Amino acid sequence: MLDTNTNEAVPDNAQEGAGRERTGLREELLQTAVDLFATRGFKGTSIRDIAKTLGVSVSVIYHYFGNKEGLWSAILDYSVKGLPARLEAALGGGGHALERFRRVLRAHLAASALYQKESKIFLIDYDRMSAAGDQTSKAIQKRVLDAYVGILEELRTEGLVKSAQTKILAFNVLGVVNWYLRWYRPDGPLAPDEVYEEIVAFVLYGVIGTPPGQS
Repeated sequence: MLDTNTNEAVPDNAQEGAGRERTGLREELLQTAVDLFATRGFKGTSIRDIAKTLGVSVSVIYHYFGNKEGLWSAILDYSVKGLPARLEAALGGGGHALERFRRVLRAHLAASALYQKESKIFLIDYDRMSAAGDQTSKAIQKRVLDAYVGILEELRTEGLVKSAQTKILAFNVLGVVNWYLRWYRPDGPLAPDEVYEEIVAFVLYGVIGTPPGQS
């Protein structure tokens, strides 16, 4: 039998995986897949690659996840899929629009650091999925974009944002946040909070801008 999502042969005895269960095996499979997807890309990683790296039968992966996209969906469930809710919670905490904008940026940066590999895979490989997987990915991205557009509209209403093109501004902000996924290293010279503040200051004031009240 052929898995139409991966073009890989699916073992007829896929339930064989049930006999090889060990404590934490599902989590091991997820982490191994994340590492390989981050290194080789979703398309460049096969079910067999994941199984071989972990030293298990391919049937174990089919037992837990059905196919490669099912594995990726499980990765999304614990990582990127929760991002829109984090951002919406940060925006809903009350306070001035500028304060809430800073909160949503910090929440986004913190979530990206927590799930750095998963977020990179999501951004790079989301369009390699089936139609259903692509639809899920686009829904996540739309909620994230809408969160930023909404708060930027508030800032424009208050006169703090001059441009009427808040959607373009939102894409620019997301570009800064997403590029952070490429270079951030948790063992770098700055603590996470220091990194977040540098990025927030850049987004708010640019390269040569001056924060309000400072000369």
